[in-house]
Amino acid sequence: MVISSDDLVRRNGVFAATGAFAGLAFPTSDTLQVLGCVDSRVDPGVVLGLELGQAVVMRNIGGRITPAALRSWALLGRLSQGQPPKRGHLVILHHTDCGITRLAGYPGQLAAFFEIPPDQLDSKAVADPYAAVRVDTAIARHMLPPGRLVSGLVYDVSTGLIEIVDPATGE
Repeated sequence: MVISSDDLVRRNGVFAATGAFAGLAFPTSDTLQVLGCVDSRVDPGVVLGLELGQAVVMRNIGGRITPAALRSWALLGRLSQGQPPKRGHLVILHHTDCGITRLAGYPGQLAAFFEIPPDQLDSKAVADPYAAVRVDTAIARHMLPPGRLVSGLVYDVSTGLIEIVDPATGE
C-alpha cells in the first residue's frame, strides 16, 4: 500500500486539529527513553501506549544498543541538560520475528552495524530476541551513568503483548 504525500498532509490536518502537540516542551522529558526496532509492525509509542511527549523514542535495526545508539543518546542528553541524562528509565524493546535475524548471511555488514569484528557476532545473540535484549541491557547498564534504570522487553508480534525479560533494578 502506497500512502501519498497528499494523504499524509490530510492525516496531519486531522492530528493538528486535536492540539495534542500544544505546550509540549523540547526536549521532551528525560523520564523515559525507549530504543526499539525500525520494523513498521512495532512502533514503540503505539505498542507501549505512550502519548506524544511522554518519551524520547529512538529506533534502529533490531532496536539494538550499538556504539552509534549510545552516541546518539549522549548527544540527545546534551540538548536538555548540557550532559547525558543521569536519571530516568531506558527501555530496550526487542520483538519476535525481527528482520535482523535474516541478516546472518551478511556478517560483514552486521558486524559493521555493531562496530565489532565478524568473529564476535555470536556475542550479540542476533537470532534470539530474548537473549539479545539481555545482552543489550547489560551493555547499557555498563555504559550509562549509575542511577539510570534500564530494562529489556520483548514484544510478541503474534499476540501484541510485551514481556519483561530483564527488569530494571529498583522498580
